Amino acid sequence: MSGVRAIAGFGRTVADLAVTEAFYRDGLDFQRVAPPEPVPDAEAEAMGLAGRQARQLRLQLGGQIVTFLSVDPPGAPYPADPAATDPFFQHLAIPVRDMAAAMARLARLGPTPISRGGAQVLPASSGGVTAYKFRDPDGHPLELIFFPDGPPAERWRDAPGLFLGIDHSAITVTALEAALAFLTGPLGLTVAQTGLNRGSEQARLDGLDDPDVDVLALEPPAPAPHVELLHYRRPNSRPACPALFGPADRASTRFVFAVEDMECLLQALRGAGFAPHRSEDGSTAYCAGPDGHGFLFRNA
Repeated sequence: MSGVRAIAGFGRTVADLAVTEAFYRDGLDFQRVAPPEPVPDAEAEAMGLAGRQARQLRLQLGGQIVTFLSVDPPGAPYPADPAATDPFFQHLAIPVRDMAAAMARLARLGPTPISRGGAQVLPASSGGVTAYKFRDPDGHPLELIFFPDGPPAERWRDAPGLFLGIDHSAITVTALEAALAFLTGPLGLTVAQTGLNRGSEQARLDGLDDPDVDVLALEPPAPAPHVELLHYRRPNSRPACPALFGPADRASTRFVFAVEDMECLLQALRGAGFAPHRSEDGSTAYCAGPDGHGFLFRNA
């Protein structure tokens, strides 16, 4: 099998693990999996962090884990004045049981908003969800989302608590065909849903003026969580600078995929023109996608 098996988690690079833990714990009910610890040698090697002090903190929400990475000496800071159209944009979408209660809980921490005018109810043509986007202390985007009905609501129906887990992670891409070729080719994901979102509600949700955005859901064989692509036809995305945003840099966010056959996957990535880095023990690899988004692969 040349593709990936499932999304095993997500990764984000941050400045201060203690500040990060307080925000995600107190505002979003994430729980610590383990105390801060050194990044495993294989992962540090695959991500090109040799010679730096790299520590990680694993936090869990429901069945999903996010690994926060702190690096010394640090890489580039998060860019100033970020927008949803930036090609380094990657949010984590957190389904909630009650949007008003979730917003009240989050408001105590005063996060930087992306959305204008609070949570937005999207029209049925855009999924009919209620959603709100904001940023964590480092600038990484997050989304609260309430599913009123249908398969997504059913998927999260029995999850406990107010904040239920991580439904998907969405990335902004500048070239839709290139992103699709990468995700459906060597990675083997399947396009599950496509749509074109526009209108005043979408504008307020994204903090943009008059957006037209292609939204595509792609699933690995284990469909939850999944990947979402955001391709803005209008306004145009700003030029990508993937060289600035390696794993040590604060704008870096990573998908963590479980892989059945690492050698086969790496051959497929190289055949598609990418340059993955593999750890010496062969257990882990890292690759940047077409817009510089990070993908960390682990043996399943």
